[in-house]
Amino acid sequence: MIVLRSVIFNIVFYLNLILQMVVLTPVYFLLPRKKAYMVPKNWARSSHWLFEKIVGTTFEIEGLENIPQGGYIVAPKHQSFWDAYALLPWLDDPLYILKRELTWIPLFGWYIKKQRMVPVNRNARGKVMAAVMQRTKEEMDTGRQLIIYPEGTRRPPGATPEYKYGIARLYRDLATPVLPVVMHPGLFWPRRKFIRYPGHFKVRILPPIEPGMDPDAFLAHLVEVMETESDRLLVETIEANPHLPLPPTAKKRLAELKAHAA
Repeated sequence: MIVLRSVIFNIVFYLNLILQMVVLTPVYFLLPRKKAYMVPKNWARSSHWLFEKIVGTTFEIEGLENIPQGGYIVAPKHQSFWDAYALLPWLDDPLYILKRELTWIPLFGWYIKKQRMVPVNRNARGKVMAAVMQRTKEEMDTGRQLIIYPEGTRRPPGATPEYKYGIARLYRDLATPVLPVVMHPGLFWPRRKFIRYPGHFKVRILPPIEPGMDPDAFLAHLVEVMETESDRLLVETIEANPHLPLPPTAKKRLAELKAHAA
């Protein structure tokens, strides 16, 4: 049954994405930029609904009171495609720095350009990266929220953390709060797999880290607070969903945490 539900969900999920993008294109491109964000935000909400109704997966968000006003950096754990869009409905005017190749995709790339996302050539250095930073700062000065995954790419639940120094540079150069977010959607929507598992999980928004710290001290603090809470949430999520088949990384980390607590 899980396999069948997963197949149905994947088909409907991508059909919903394509249909909404095509059907709502006139609305999206006629509206002013910020108001047009209602289209991708509504798509995110409909995707959450499909995940619940077809697969049986629900979630809740804790710590919404920690979200600051105006511009800030959102620093979530990144485990699956789910968390790439999941928080959109709760953010006022989110912004991504993304690889420039995405802007070349017909229609999807047009959506990205309208929202003034910041494209980057990942092989670029020097003046190009300085221009990217300048563009990002200009957007954030208008009160936007920059979504950056501190580990750079998707990591399986429980994996040894690999935080990149780029988040510390952004924290220093943008002089803005950083909002850590921990979650384990990868237990329900595993990366690089089509299977989807039912259950319930939490997204936990932690208190923002205010600007002004030394970049090295900031990074150490970010890793400590995120990994401590991520471990706690991993245990909670597994205990609340005993039916889940755990990836090796989650099994290993769970065993380490139990040994440490003994």
